[in-house]
Amino acid sequence: MSTLTATVEAPSPGPARPAYRVTGRRVLSSEWAKLWSLRSTWITLSLGLLFLVAFGLIAASRYKSGIGSGHLDRDFADATAVSLSLFGTNFAQLALGVLGVLVTAGEYSTGMIRSTLAAVPRRLPVLWSKAAVFGLVTLAVGTLGAFVAFLFGSGIVSGTPAAMGLTDAGVLRSLLGAALYLGLVGVIGTALGALLRSVAGGISVLVAALMLIPGLVSLLPSSWQDDISPYLPSNAGESMFALTHDTTTLSPTAGLLVFLAWTALALAGAAYRLVRSDV
Repeated sequence: MSTLTATVEAPSPGPARPAYRVTGRRVLSSEWAKLWSLRSTWITLSLGLLFLVAFGLIAASRYKSGIGSGHLDRDFADATAVSLSLFGTNFAQLALGVLGVLVTAGEYSTGMIRSTLAAVPRRLPVLWSKAAVFGLVTLAVGTLGAFVAFLFGSGIVSGTPAAMGLTDAGVLRSLLGAALYLGLVGVIGTALGALLRSVAGGISVLVAALMLIPGLVSLLPSSWQDDISPYLPSNAGESMFALTHDTTTLSPTAGLLVFLAWTALALAGAAYRLVRSDV
């Protein structure tokens, strides 16, 4: 009697699937790609840069013409090349802050946030990456705009009492302070978008915090204004790049710390809602 032995061959293993891990660098790369894939990014960043440079040059030209004609406006009586060049900061902050809101709230309005958080289940790295990427981009735009506006603006007011050079005391600090302020405004915008999850709501709160509330505080009694006004986000931010200070304003360092506290508060609120609420 013979015995037949069947030999069973083990199936050959197929090609190994690459192991993909969610890392901080990959999340940053993803947010970088998403940011630049939107046409609104290019348009709004260009507008922010245009506002910063154009309004600075307009202010410098107006000062020059006022000096030449002998009819200088009171608002420009104590102007310097720095203050004139950075005149467009208030306009640029709106463009960059609004884009920051769109970066996060836009994903909620389109539903893309579900895919984003499915790829990054821990959630918080998404918020940190969005804030870091957009903050660095707005910092770069602000730095470029501030220096371009100053270089051309200082040339316009050359030979006037407002004339200053890049090596004069406080000039470099003011220009870098304005750029840092715009970068932090962009971070606050992304935080408000993630916190409110609404483009309209985020923009409304941003405009109110930077422009409307300071006007309302000015209606309060003078003693209250002195205690509240310097610590408002816009006023604290302005002290970061103001060339001169008095008893009613914060020092550049104190202004930076206060504005960083406002930025951290917005990010903390966004992080809490992102972790605690469904999308």
